[in-house]
Amino acid sequence: MLRGRGCVYRRCAFCDYHLDRCADERENFELNRAVLGRVTGEFEELEVINSGSVFELDVETLALLKQICREKGIRTLHFEAHALYREKIPALRRDFSEFQLKMKLGLETFDYELREGVLKKGIRERDAAAISRAFDEANFLFGIEGQSLLSMRRDIELGLAHFERICINLMCENSTPIRPDAGVISCFVKELYPRYKEDERVDILLNNTDFGVGD
Repeated sequence: MLRGRGCVYRRCAFCDYHLDRCADERENFELNRAVLGRVTGEFEELEVINSGSVFELDVETLALLKQICREKGIRTLHFEAHALYREKIPALRRDFSEFQLKMKLGLETFDYELREGVLKKGIRERDAAAISRAFDEANFLFGIEGQSLLSMRRDIELGLAHFERICINLMCENSTPIRPDAGVISCFVKELYPRYKEDERVDILLNNTDFGVGD
């Protein structure tokens, strides 16, 4: 878990992760250097999380990240970026061409009215193929009012059709007005979790700390 200057968008109605930010790039680098010093390279793969987009990390952190990946034999890197950065991704891939780069999109749902009308995600495309352009993976948010078994199943099926891998996050209580819906969460856990929990292309976070980051 690294720290950057902060999410450039900051308007998602469900998210308060963007509060983990600092405008001082030197302070960010010192913090990130300590965190990256714990990377072992055991799995030859690394997912970089920073409460925003990879493009919001400072230059020194990115340079150190490359160096550590070389030293530790890490071949695959997973980065996340908001759709607003879509056009910058090809240059990032060139810059990290010595590694296999997997770009993850915080999509949340293919349901346009829910995504834009309620969650305020800022992704104007409606077509699934257009949405997935430039991205390899996607995050989905389940467990909120307005979702159903049908809509969640549709999101999973479309996600697997258009991305190499998907990550399903269940809504957890936070400081935003968006609240978890116990009925929707129960429906997911009962009907969909058993079907996808062993799928190698699906990560499921029943709690937002299941990846071992956050508190």
